[in-house]
Amino acid sequence: MTTIRLTNTRTRRKELFEPIDPGNVRMYVCGPTVYDRAHLGNARPVVVFDVLFRLLRHVYGADHVTYVRNVTDVDDKINARAAESGRDIRAITEETLRWYHEDMDALGALRPTHEPRATEWIGAMIAMIGTLIDRGHAYEAAGHVLFRVRSYRDYGALSGRSVDDMIAGARVEVAPFKEDPLDFVLWKPSDPSLPGWESPWGRGRPGWHIECSAMSRALLGDSFDIHGGGLDLQFPHHENEIAQSRCAHPEGGFARLWMHNEMLLVDGRKMSKSLGNFFTVRDLLDRGVPGEVIRFVLLSTHYGRPMDWTDAKAREAQEILFRWHEIARQAPEGPPHPEMVDLLADDLNTAGAIALLHRLAGEGDGAALRGSAALLGLLGEEMGRWAEPKADGDLLARLAQTLTQERVRARQTRDFSTLDRARQALTEAGIEVRMTADAVTLHPGPGTDPARLRELAAEIAP
Repeated sequence: MTTIRLTNTRTRRKELFEPIDPGNVRMYVCGPTVYDRAHLGNARPVVVFDVLFRLLRHVYGADHVTYVRNVTDVDDKINARAAESGRDIRAITEETLRWYHEDMDALGALRPTHEPRATEWIGAMIAMIGTLIDRGHAYEAAGHVLFRVRSYRDYGALSGRSVDDMIAGARVEVAPFKEDPLDFVLWKPSDPSLPGWESPWGRGRPGWHIECSAMSRALLGDSFDIHGGGLDLQFPHHENEIAQSRCAHPEGGFARLWMHNEMLLVDGRKMSKSLGNFFTVRDLLDRGVPGEVIRFVLLSTHYGRPMDWTDAKAREAQEILFRWHEIARQAPEGPPHPEMVDLLADDLNTAGAIALLHRLAGEGDGAALRGSAALLGLLGEEMGRWAEPKADGDLLARLAQTLTQERVRARQTRDFSTLDRARQALTEAGIEVRMTADAVTLHPGPGTDPARLRELAAEIAP
């Protein structure tokens, strides 16, 4: 059995991963709030934990891994979007979730085992809130129910903060009905203009944090193996999840191992609309950047480090992937190289895994290249549609023969001007011209222009 080691945010060290039940490895990852398109930063955890999902399935078997990613479809951001647009909330969330699936599918992300929507689990949330009140960890005030943070002595262990240090500068909502500034909302009242459900505390809706605790328990149990998400969720969201889950069900351990991916930068700066460097996954796809290229760039940096997106990286990734597809297309898919499994088992070393793919490509081992890349979600047939040859093979063969003959003539006459012009024109049309001692071969690149190529064929090889 492959030994997997993963960095546990809670202990701040790399640990041996030993599942509670190897027959049912369980992972929960925080998913989207469906009110708008997913931006590139939202895509990073999807891709990172998709690779972990693939690794776990490879090691333990596809039928022995359960992956849950929630959908937040009740939230004040959604309510605000509905008020601004005049559209029905359900219509907004359905449309946005469809967008999300389309965009993440384009990045090659496998669908989770379960994708629970918050609005379908309100009953479980109400039940958990009731348990917290009964145990003295929550209280009702002014139509709200709030979690009593100081009732959980280990609060702050995940983020490494003390309760007293959190109060100053913490992202908390200060309200007169709170016993303590850090207490957070489990349930809040809804007026007639807002979505709401009947509860022992009146008509209202859940706070954000309780949904993940309720749904993870319902689908994965009181204790499960891995909880993941972006580093921005570590505090307060994940800290609050731990507190309310452990207090409601102290018989369980909640998540045994916590994983967080670092943030995404664009050209070395934090992505921001005010800086003009904010864009969605759909923006990139509509600009013609293949989803596989986006995925490659996101995986080129270890998940525990900030990832800097640049257009230059995307262009380089597209050229690399095009060459790899050219090699892999000629070979059957073999099993992943053992070194690939070991690299990913070492805290998802995706940068090292990509370096291994470079080596396999250089050795011309197409079968190992395909099998190994599959663990990263790369070089799949569907994902690689963009890299299929756009040039007519017979036309390329005719051009290559003409250039081979022209090179023989040029060597005899010492006049290489015609050959050089032809080579330059083909290069500008997206064709890589390779010359060996015996022949000239032509290889279409990702930017091949088929129409221009036909024009050149009429000029060079009529």
